[in-house]
Amino acid sequence: MTGPNSRPPRRSTLLRATTAVGAAVPLCLASWLGWQSLGHSAAVGGTAAPATSPTGTATPGTTAPEATTPEATAPEATAPEATAPGTTTPGTPAPAQTPNTPAPSDTPVSPTALAGRTILLDPGHNPGNSAHTAEINRLVDIGNSRKQCDTTGTETNSGYTEAEYALDVSHRARAILAARGATVVLVQDGDRPWGPCIDERARAGADAHADVALSVHGDGGPAGGSGFHVILPAKVAAGKADNAAIVEPSRRLGLLLREHFRAATGEPYADYTASDGLDTRSDLGGLNLSTVPKVFIECGNMRNPVDAKRMTDPQWRQRAAQGIADALTAYLTTR
Repeated sequence: MTGPNSRPPRRSTLLRATTAVGAAVPLCLASWLGWQSLGHSAAVGGTAAPATSPTGTATPGTTAPEATTPEATAPEATAPEATAPGTTTPGTPAPAQTPNTPAPSDTPVSPTALAGRTILLDPGHNPGNSAHTAEINRLVDIGNSRKQCDTTGTETNSGYTEAEYALDVSHRARAILAARGATVVLVQDGDRPWGPCIDERARAGADAHADVALSVHGDGGPAGGSGFHVILPAKVAAGKADNAAIVEPSRRLGLLLREHFRAATGEPYADYTASDGLDTRSDLGGLNLSTVPKVFIECGNMRNPVDAKRMTDPQWRQRAAQGIADALTAYLTTR
């Protein structure tokens, strides 16, 4: 207690206090140094590295982050199938893959990879076919038989038609292929009231001097079945049909299409028709009469609610188009 009436302490008392403080200082300093050297190492079972400030200098009194070994750190997922369309933030893990929804490969393709190549895309059916039944019911010669000029195609339970689907996916694939330097020709672009007939569709490849042709469809299978499949041409040499020259290259295209479409979309092979996603047929005029390598793809079963949900999703249709474009690119750039 201090105040105006207090007396100063005697000299002997001040001397003892000063001596005591002087003795305590080195003891405190020794304790602090011991704590620095021993206390921090307990967390990692050894001598801890000093923590650093943002400038890289050691900061007394802070602990370093706990060390981890390579075995304890899982690698980040980087597979293209596990990433969503678009770009991801560098240094962040890719989102986990979910069944049937992988994104297309983002492997760069040269803008001139397909320069000088012509590709024919054949969007199945026509949105106007239903209003022109007399025209599309006319029979045409496909070499080994006669078949209807065209059909209306199928649709989902909600009314989304196969013709709409095929045209949309063909537009999306055309944009990807054109960006790679290809000339892309569509058999019909929603600019005709109906058709064209299947024999005209087959001739369109030769008329366009196309290197390859592909017909885009959605299937109308049993509601309990799902998945996609690729249709290959069987050898037909009958009447006006002689497709022997395109059978083998078409099969190579079909195998690439099966591979790339599945990789881009995650869609399983059809479980209600075909075998391992491939079907070889001799009853389709578009294949019997074609003189350029050509296949069909049934991208899913529009009568199945799960497939229908995918096929009505614009993002999924973009992945479908990516798979188609990647297959055509692989076919034309690898021999």
